[in-house]
Amino acid sequence: MNKNIEDVYSEIRADLQGALLRPGDLDYGRAAPVWNGMFDRRPALLARCKDVTDIQTCLRAARGSRVITAVRCGGHSLAGFSTCDDGLVIDLSALRSVRVDGSARKARFGGGCLLGTIDSATQTAGLAFPAGVVSHTGAGGLVLGGGTGWLSRLYGLSCDNVEGFTLITADGSVLRADSKENPDLFWALRGGGGNFGVVTEFEVRLYPVSSVILGRGLCVRDSIVPLLQYWRAFMPDAPDNLRWGFSLRNGDGVKGLQDAKGLQDAKGLPVASTSALWVGDRTHGMKYVEHALAATKHRDVSIQEMSFMTLQTLADSDFPHGRRYYTKSGYFQTLRDGVIHKMIESLATMPSKFSEIELAYLGAAPGRVAADETAFGDRSAPFVVNILSNWEAANDDAANLAWTRDLFNQLRPAMVPGVYVNFMSGDEGDRVPEAYRNRWERLRAIKAKYDPRNFFCLNQNIPPQETT
Repeated sequence: MNKNIEDVYSEIRADLQGALLRPGDLDYGRAAPVWNGMFDRRPALLARCKDVTDIQTCLRAARGSRVITAVRCGGHSLAGFSTCDDGLVIDLSALRSVRVDGSARKARFGGGCLLGTIDSATQTAGLAFPAGVVSHTGAGGLVLGGGTGWLSRLYGLSCDNVEGFTLITADGSVLRADSKENPDLFWALRGGGGNFGVVTEFEVRLYPVSSVILGRGLCVRDSIVPLLQYWRAFMPDAPDNLRWGFSLRNGDGVKGLQDAKGLQDAKGLPVASTSALWVGDRTHGMKYVEHALAATKHRDVSIQEMSFMTLQTLADSDFPHGRRYYTKSGYFQTLRDGVIHKMIESLATMPSKFSEIELAYLGAAPGRVAADETAFGDRSAPFVVNILSNWEAANDDAANLAWTRDLFNQLRPAMVPGVYVNFMSGDEGDRVPEAYRNRWERLRAIKAKYDPRNFFCLNQNIPPQETT
């Protein structure tokens, strides 16, 4: 441990109410790992902060040193930003209180909450917060980067539904950011990521959702192209209540495929897994879900009415802690035939059976938010493609990274500029200005105001604007 770390350790230990862990401590081995197994890093100090005062203690000790500092909400950062080697991790996992005001349809939740924590609290009142699709995701990082999920088309992005933030800036100040107080910071926090401080509380809007209709099915080989052609023509006029998207996979990686009746012949073939979700009136919704699954020949079709809580945990087992994850993502204004064919052809050489290409159509509620209303990147291109590779062994890193990058490079000429920051990997710092485009200089100016020394740099980083 170098002198700076020793000094920081001594200063934090004197005042911290929570636990301060170092390598070798009993709980360190359980507390240090993060979700993405690509980042097996060893922070020198891990501070499990109990409250706002603890966070201020950590910031006071760290900001005057050269000790790199990460902030961890749920540890789900694809890019590995919630941990570091030889530095300090400020762990917010103790800040998981959720207060629900059912009559006002609002909630306040702590900066360390997981999505499942929020869902459990809000569903007691029959309400839901529009967020992600994996319940063990940290809500803080998701919301600050934008936040897409099952309810996005109907109710907007997660960041669109935040009414206020409480945060601690690099100098230890506790600030409120909303439409009236520090409105520049309020704008920046809705999509600008963790660049501006440690958010300790979010105040959000909720919506009445307790059950949904979900239709699922599989299309194999020749039926995939006409399906996606139909989908791209249908979705621009689809109701907001319908979220219809796909996961393109190699048949070897589709759960239960070889056991399903009539699907044994799909081994090794390209498969499109369809998910058609309806939120709202059941009779109306069944018509749209059935229509989606009848668009072309689907196999293994199921249509279920299920609780929102069940929906929110369906994908949990597909993205377990410790697996290795790497993504490349982008937007398309139009999903052309050439792009469809390239994606399908790539499935034959996919190195990992766990990997997938996610296809979503956004538009709807997020697309109606004015471009300058939040810091979130471009909303005008509705087709979102995320090449999401995941595998188990470090020996397979090179093959999986190469496959992902090669497919992205093939698709990129047809993409429009822009990228969703929560889908960016750790080696894409050059794309951060692309993510924000004409919001970039405004964000840099706000960064200079609230974090002029770029203390919060473990993120998709927005460097402070230089002052003369």
